[in-house]
Amino acid sequence: MRWIALTALPVLLVLAVWLWGFAGSDQIARQAAIMQRDVQNAMAAALRALQQGEPGAVLTLWGLCFAYGFVHAAGPGHGKLVIGGYGIGARVPVRRLAGLALASSLAQAATAVVLVYGAIWILGWGRAQMTSFADDLLEPFSYALIAAVGLWLVLRGARHLRAQRPVNQPQDRDTVCASCGHAHGPSIEQAAEVRSWRDAVAIVAAIAVRPCTGALFLLILTWRFGLDWAGIGGAFVMGLGTASITILVAFAAVGFRESALQLVSNRGTARVMATAEIAAGAVVLILALQLVQRSL
Repeated sequence: MRWIALTALPVLLVLAVWLWGFAGSDQIARQAAIMQRDVQNAMAAALRALQQGEPGAVLTLWGLCFAYGFVHAAGPGHGKLVIGGYGIGARVPVRRLAGLALASSLAQAATAVVLVYGAIWILGWGRAQMTSFADDLLEPFSYALIAAVGLWLVLRGARHLRAQRPVNQPQDRDTVCASCGHAHGPSIEQAAEVRSWRDAVAIVAAIAVRPCTGALFLLILTWRFGLDWAGIGGAFVMGLGTASITILVAFAAVGFRESALQLVSNRGTARVMATAEIAAGAVVLILALQLVQRSL
């Protein structure tokens, strides 16, 4: 496993330098935008075919929805930033991280459904107003939440790093007090369980609060065509397409983290993880603040 770590780390570092040092992320974003427009046009054609009752039109539409979600997630986005940063900074199991990636993408689809039908039924908004609301308000708000997640990782990593300092009389918080027979703090397992739920809520909320523009486009079109069921189903299929990328990011983040840990001894693992948590949180915080600035 050590040779895998020595090979994977340089490759990932080179990839990171290309993405952020040589405008690789901008190139990906431009190509993704072009592909998204093409898929949107194809979705509009599939909707017309569905309205005319052509066989297989709904499967074509949902297939395009999945493709749109995949292409949308392939470009630089905040979902990958949160999942990747959290996966590198915290030693969360890969299945849990992949589950968070899936839940976040589906929650993002649910946000789009709630926004569109709430705006239509309650506010009487159209496509332009909904898109403006998502881009002008929800987008910077979601980036601000991501920045908060980054800051939280930094503070938690610093707390973990301080906990590695030797003390004169270390005490095990899992033990029961000899005088009263009661525990005076949560066990390690209890603390981890509570923290994981808090992590899950923070991550899902930060990603889901800003719905995908493609989902808004689809839901408004299907509402106008009287094909609401196809639009709602398509929004969640689109979420599955997005999740296919973010789940890959989750596996990559865990692989990077575990490869890095192969290079240190067991004794230094806790300190390395605390340092990684601070570093990953700082990267998430800085990039999210840049995204906030761009979106304003």
